Amino acid sequence: METENNRPSLVTVVSVEDQMKDAYLEYAMSVIVGRALPDVRDGLKPVHRRILYAMYDMGNTHDKPYKKSARIVGDVIGKYHPHGDTAVYETAVRMAQDFSLRYPLIDGQGNFGSVDGDSAAAMRYTEIRLNKITNEVLSDLDKETVEFQSNYDNSLKEPVVLPTRIPNLLVNGSSGIAVGMATNIPPHNLGEVVDALKALIANPALTPRELMKYVPGPDFPTAGFIYGRRGLVDAYTTGRGVVSLRAKAEVEAVGKNDRERIVVTEIPYQVNKSKLIENVADLVREKKVEGISDIRDESDRKGMRIVFELKKGEDSRVVLNQLYKNTQMQTSFGISMLAIDQQQPKTMNLKELLTAFFNHRKEVVTRRTVFELKKAEERAHILEALKKAVENLDEVVGLIRKAANPGEAQVKLVERYDFSVIQAKAILEMRLQRLTGLERDKIVDEYNQTMALIAELKSILSDETRIVGIISKELDDVRKNYADPRRTQFIEQADDLTIEDLISDEATVVTVTYTGYIKRLPLDTYRAQKRGGKGVVGAGTREEDFIWEIFVASTHDEILCFTDQGRLYWLKVHKIPEAGRAARGKPIVNLLNLSTNERVQAVLPIKEFKENMYVVMATSHGVIKKTSLMSFARPSKKGIIAVTFDEGDALVDAKLTDGTQQVILVSRMGHAIRFAEEDVRPMGRTARGVSGMRLEEGDKVIGLATLNLSDPKVQILTVTEKGFGKRTLLEEYRVQNRGGSGVMTMKITEKNGPVVAVRQVHEEDELIVASSHGKVIRTRVSEISEVGRVAQGVKLINLDEGEQVGAVAKIVEKDEDESADKIETKTEGDA
Repeated sequence: METENNRPSLVTVVSVEDQMKDAYLEYAMSVIVGRALPDVRDGLKPVHRRILYAMYDMGNTHDKPYKKSARIVGDVIGKYHPHGDTAVYETAVRMAQDFSLRYPLIDGQGNFGSVDGDSAAAMRYTEIRLNKITNEVLSDLDKETVEFQSNYDNSLKEPVVLPTRIPNLLVNGSSGIAVGMATNIPPHNLGEVVDALKALIANPALTPRELMKYVPGPDFPTAGFIYGRRGLVDAYTTGRGVVSLRAKAEVEAVGKNDRERIVVTEIPYQVNKSKLIENVADLVREKKVEGISDIRDESDRKGMRIVFELKKGEDSRVVLNQLYKNTQMQTSFGISMLAIDQQQPKTMNLKELLTAFFNHRKEVVTRRTVFELKKAEERAHILEALKKAVENLDEVVGLIRKAANPGEAQVKLVERYDFSVIQAKAILEMRLQRLTGLERDKIVDEYNQTMALIAELKSILSDETRIVGIISKELDDVRKNYADPRRTQFIEQADDLTIEDLISDEATVVTVTYTGYIKRLPLDTYRAQKRGGKGVVGAGTREEDFIWEIFVASTHDEILCFTDQGRLYWLKVHKIPEAGRAARGKPIVNLLNLSTNERVQAVLPIKEFKENMYVVMATSHGVIKKTSLMSFARPSKKGIIAVTFDEGDALVDAKLTDGTQQVILVSRMGHAIRFAEEDVRPMGRTARGVSGMRLEEGDKVIGLATLNLSDPKVQILTVTEKGFGKRTLLEEYRVQNRGGSGVMTMKITEKNGPVVAVRQVHEEDELIVASSHGKVIRTRVSEISEVGRVAQGVKLINLDEGEQVGAVAKIVEKDEDESADKIETKTEGDA
C-alpha cells in the first residue's frame, strides 16, 4: 500500500476474522503443547520438566543437602519458566506429596500439605531436593540423549524432553485441562508397568487386553479399592473409561453390647479426608444416613483411621452401603489417556503408551551409544598419538627440546609423524610422569581397551536386538531398585446391600385402626376357624377405635398409602413395628408425613413397579380414575397428589390392575355397577377422574373391586356391617357402561346392616374379618354360602352389642409348585 506521496505505508490491511482465528489457534496450541498436557515420552509437562532440570543443574540431588524451596523456585522462574512463583511452588509441592504421586520425584523437608486439604507451608520455610528415583528420570542427560532448546530469552538451553528410564506417564499419571481437551491418567505400579513393557518387547503383537494381564489397573498412592473392572477394559483398549474407587473399611465389635463401629483406613484417590468426615456428619444430621451415633478422626503418624460408631442393633453392612452411596467413600475416576505425541495431542490405549515409551528409550539408548562412541573415538585418537610418541620417545623428546617454542614443536611433530593438531597438542601437554615404563604400559593398555570399546559400541549400533537387550536390562535394574507391592486392591462389583437384603422375605399381617394405629404380626398368629366362630384378638383398641384395614404383605413390599384427601405416601412394610395381637401398634402419623386431619384411606402393597400396571381409584361421590403405577414410583417424604376431586368428596379405595380388568363399585345401600376398565382412560396424577356410578340421595360408594376375567372361578364377596356375608357368582352382575346406577348386590335389612366391604374371591381363599373392637377371625371362603344378589347372606363373625365389622382381607395359597409354607398377598386388582 502506498500514500499520496508514493511513500510506503506502515499500515497493513488484514481480515479481523482471519487474524482472530490464527491468534486463537496459536494460543490453543501453545496451551495444549506447551503447558497443560504431558509428553508421552517422559510423562511431564514443561513446568515439571523445568523444575527437575533446574534442580539437576544446580546439583540439588538426593545425595546432597536440601536447598530452600524459594531458591529453587527463583531459579526456575528466572531461567526457564517465566510464570508466577506460586504455580511453580505448588507444582514442586505436588511432586513431593506421597499421597499425590505414586513415586514422588522430589524429596521434601517441612510441611507439604496433607490429605485433609491442608496447604503446604510457604516456600521460605520448606526445603527440597531430588528424590533418588529421579536419578533415573535424568539419567544420561549429559550424553546428548535428548534435544535441547533455547529458554524464553535465548540465554540458556533446556531439554525438550527428559531421557527417563522410568515410564513416568503411567507410573505417576497426569491430569490437566487444555483448550477443548483434558487428560486424566491414573498412577500405576512400577513393577507391573515394567513387566508389561518387557512382555511387549518380547512379543510386539500383544493386544491391550493381553497387556492387562500385567497391568490389571491403576495403583493409587492412597490405596483403597477399585470396585469392578468393567471401566478398565474401556480405558486400556480405547484410552477412555470410568472406574469406581472405594474406601477400605473394616467392622469392629464394640464390647459385648451388640454394637459395632466402622473403621476407614484408606480412602479413594484425591478425596479430602476432612471434607469427607464433614460430609458424613451433615448427612447424619439430615438423617440421609442413619445408624451412626458418633464420628471420630483418629488418624496419626502411623496411618489413617476414621471411626464411625454405630447405634445399638444397627447393621454395619447397611450403614456402610449408605456411606458408599451418599459420600466420597465411593467415587468415580474418569480415565482419559491423552498426551502429546510428536507435537500432537493424541488419545492412546495402554499398548500405544507403552510403545511410545519404548521407542523413546530406543532413541535415548541409540543417541547415548553414539555419544559414547564419539568420545571413545576421540580418546582413541589421542591415545594413538601418545602410544606412537612413547614408542619413539627419545626422538620425540629431542625434537621438542630443539624447538624454540611450543608452536614450533607442534608444527615439527605434525610434519615428522603425520600427527593431527589435536594429537600434537596432547603430546606436548603430556606430563613427564607418563614417560616412565609403567605409565607407558598403561597408555598401551588404555588404547587397546578403548579400541575394544569402540568395536563394542559399533556392534551395538549395528544390531537393534542389542539395543533392545540394553533397554530390558535397564528396566530390570529399575524394577529391582524401586518396585514395591501394589497398594490398591480389586473387589468385584456387587449389588448394593439394602435393609431388605437383611430381612427375610416372609408374609406378615398388617392392621390399621380407624384412629390411625398400625402394626404387623406374623401370619401364623391367626389360626383357621369355622365360620361363625368368636375369633381371636387381633389388635387392642379403645372403645372409639376399631380396625378398618387389614391385609397380608411381604416384609420386602412397598406400601402405597392413599389418604382421604387424595394424596399418596410410601411406607416399607419392614419399617412397620411388629407387635403382639393385643397391642394397638404405633400411630401411623409417626411413620408418614401426614397433614392435619388427613387419614389413610387405602393401602396397596407393591412388590415391583411395572410399566403395564395401573392404580384405579374411586371416590365416595362415584368418581373413578386410572393412573399408571409408574407415576407413583418415585417416593417423596412429603407425599404427592394422587387424585384431585370436588369439595366434600373423598377417596374411598384404590386397587392395582393390569389395565384389562373390569371394575365393580358398590354403594353403602347395596347397589353395584360393573363396567370395563378400558372405559376409563389413563390420566395424570393430578387429574380429577370421570363418573363411575350414579348415586341416590344419601348414598355413597364404600367399596371398589377389580375383576380378572381370565379367571372363571372368581366370585364376589359382600360383607355387611353386622357381620353377614355371602358369595355371588360374577355372572349375576351384568356389564354396563360406567356412570349408571347399577344393580342390587345385597338386600339391606335391620338384621344385616349396610354394606361395608366387597371383595373378589375364590373357594380356596381364606378370609380375615376384623371387628370394630379388635376381634379377628380367619375362615375359609368355601365355608361361606354361595347365594344370589338379593340374599341377606350368612353370619361370618359373632359380634357383641355395639360391635361392627371394621375390615376384611383375604389370603391366597400359592401354587403347588411353589413353597407350601409361604403365602402370597393378593389385594383386589392383583393381576
